[in-house]
Amino acid sequence: MPPSPAPSTAPAGPRRLSPRLAGLALTAAALAALAVSLASGHMPFSLGEIWDVLWSSLTGGEPSTPENRVMVLRQVRLPRLAAAFVSGAALGLSGAVFQGILLNPLADPYTLGVSSGAAFGASLVIVAAMLLPQIHWLASPLAPAGGAFLCSALTLTLVVALASDRDRRLSPASLILAGVILSAILSAALSFVKYLAGDQVGSIVFWLLGSFQARTWTDVALVAGFFAPSLAVALSSAVDLNVMTLGVRAAESLGVDASKTRLKLLAAASLSASAAVAAAGIIGFVGLIVPHLMRLLVGPDHRALLPLSALGGATLLLLADTAVRAWLPGDMPVGVLTALLAGPAFLVVFRRRMKELMQA
Repeated sequence: MPPSPAPSTAPAGPRRLSPRLAGLALTAAALAALAVSLASGHMPFSLGEIWDVLWSSLTGGEPSTPENRVMVLRQVRLPRLAAAFVSGAALGLSGAVFQGILLNPLADPYTLGVSSGAAFGASLVIVAAMLLPQIHWLASPLAPAGGAFLCSALTLTLVVALASDRDRRLSPASLILAGVILSAILSAALSFVKYLAGDQVGSIVFWLLGSFQARTWTDVALVAGFFAPSLAVALSSAVDLNVMTLGVRAAESLGVDASKTRLKLLAAASLSASAAVAAAGIIGFVGLIVPHLMRLLVGPDHRALLPLSALGGATLLLLADTAVRAWLPGDMPVGVLTALLAGPAFLVVFRRRMKELMQA
């Protein structure tokens, strides 16, 4: 008889949860975070009051909670938390898609300059409204969002045009390089816009730091209206995205049109990220860290990774906004907190990536 093989001494890989179990755990965490967020703040609410207001809103009945508290919960706190939740989901989804397309766990919505383009477009509209008050439509709350969408779309178009070869094929390396170049140009253009703002530059700077103050149901509908189709497109292409991680040649040999799929996913992820930027300003690192954590939790299968990244991003940003609103002094912009917390996490991810490249 042949000798039995020696037992393997290789270290076991990390234990991962099943997608269903991870989804249930994240859903429970999101619901708990929502309850804590609704209850916390300068005007605290009990769980009974929260249920009373929510149930009366769903059924059309009259709540027993005092009217002033009902108004705060319905018109101030709920829209803000809903905007944070949907924006976090949009950023988490776009980060997971970008990392899958570019085959790089360090990619995020800012890699291709899409978020920078959205920030430039919205800031340009804000300054134009200051300098040209006679143009009334510039003062509309939807005008900055329109500028963000337009400039992010133009940025993506330029990135794809610069990165395409003669056969109109796209490579991850060329996409990243084109995105970095356009991001640098847009940063300089944004500095010029701040200069034009003059003494009112503070409003632009505060917006760029990322905040959900004074958000309304219109902002929620705006982000959700673009996030929903982006999620649908991403989920419908999850299997193709899994195949594309094997490489372009392998994907095409298996019947996947890599260029078409990449372009479709780029558009969906860019639309999702620009919607979040239009509603809340620049909130960094959510699209970078959350997909990486979800990948460690459930593995690289995008059929589970994409929806879980959206749910994880929503929960993370909801908790971050609650922290700056209820637990930290001054209601500082949430983008500052996410950068402070996620910066060290980014260094850890970068270090692990470098070790993987050195061992390859």
